[in-house]
Amino acid sequence: MNRTIGLILMVLGIIMLIWTGFSYTKKEKVIDAGPIQVSADKEKNVNWPPYLGGILPIGGIVVVATAKK
Repeated sequence: MNRTIGLILMVLGIIMLIWTGFSYTKKEKVIDAGPIQVSADKEKNVNWPPYLGGILPIGGIVVVATAKK
């Protein structure tokens, strides 16, 4: 079980190093005046720090190395 968690951490960390974030579009109401509603598409960004992508593989290696057989 620990080896699986360690491998997941390593893969996730490598993915986080390659892609440092992503963006998505969300509809938000701009005006809501009775029967009249106006909405706009707003682009949102989700970013994580690059050092987190470096820490996760190291943690995964430690978990795999200390896993009991």
